[in-house]
Amino acid sequence: MECDKCGDDAVLHAAYSGLHLCGDHLCRAVEKRVRRRIRDDGLVPDDATPEDPETWVIGLSGGKDSVVLTEILTDVFEQDPRIELVALSIHEGIEGYRDESLDACRELTDDLDIHHEVVSYESEYDVRMDEVVEDDPEGMAACAYCGVFRRDALSRYAEELGADKLLTGHNLDDEAETALMNFLEGDVSQMAKHFDASLGPFEGDGDGPTDRPREEQDHHVPRAKPLRDVPEKEIALYARFRDLPAHITECPHAEEAYRGEIQELMLDLEQNHPGTRHSIMAGYEKLAALAAQTYGGDDAETDFGECENCGAPTARDRCRKCNLLDALEAV
Repeated sequence: MECDKCGDDAVLHAAYSGLHLCGDHLCRAVEKRVRRRIRDDGLVPDDATPEDPETWVIGLSGGKDSVVLTEILTDVFEQDPRIELVALSIHEGIEGYRDESLDACRELTDDLDIHHEVVSYESEYDVRMDEVVEDDPEGMAACAYCGVFRRDALSRYAEELGADKLLTGHNLDDEAETALMNFLEGDVSQMAKHFDASLGPFEGDGDGPTDRPREEQDHHVPRAKPLRDVPEKEIALYARFRDLPAHITECPHAEEAYRGEIQELMLDLEQNHPGTRHSIMAGYEKLAALAAQTYGGDDAETDFGECENCGAPTARDRCRKCNLLDALEAV
């Protein structure tokens, strides 16, 4: 099997496009899609200058997605004085798992010469995920606790680091699964939130649903997902062929049952009908933009204030993080 671009041995057959690609042309294709997503989403504002640059904080876990994102962003912007990159890693307190991935983070950021911050649940909340899973006062999956703590830590430290945007390594598979879950649950308001939080462009001309820019959110650092057009398998191959120090091991506490079912469904659909992930996202982004016009922005029912305990943005008197920490202390 030969590469359709150069005739060298192919390492991938992208069934959704029909292309056979060698390692070099696969990497070029991934980089091209990331650059296009950065451009289409308007991540670099017109008013960014070397004198007043944008700060982008990258959520760097050490896994393949965030490592590839950091590598590509550094390659694209290392000579651009309008953009400053900072890597932010979270240590959840999982024995024998996160330490290894943080080693990968440090190796990468040292090699790329970008600033790297590490925050731990233990220092921030006086908890470790291994202990949280053992206590489990709310009878929830480990990912439910961890997701709340991680979002809080990423948001707070991104703000402390002066972030204009928080970039995460969500790939095409991740986003298509989330889109399908929201649709199957009939959660139109969540679609609107999804659009304004991380799907919608920062700038747009308003001529069509997907050209509608997201509403500004004063309560959170704006998020962006430059890898969301790239399938997970291609990201893994990119990490391999660029010889990146990615830690590719599943968290020992991962047990999101419903998402796991959606993942299996998506794999079957993509195998039998190549391009399913892309078509789901193409339609979902239009639906989410329309939902945001009705449920988002100034018309949103959610009124964000501050948590009476920690000051974090929340629609309740106390944020979810503080309620979970109270429950854990009561065990």
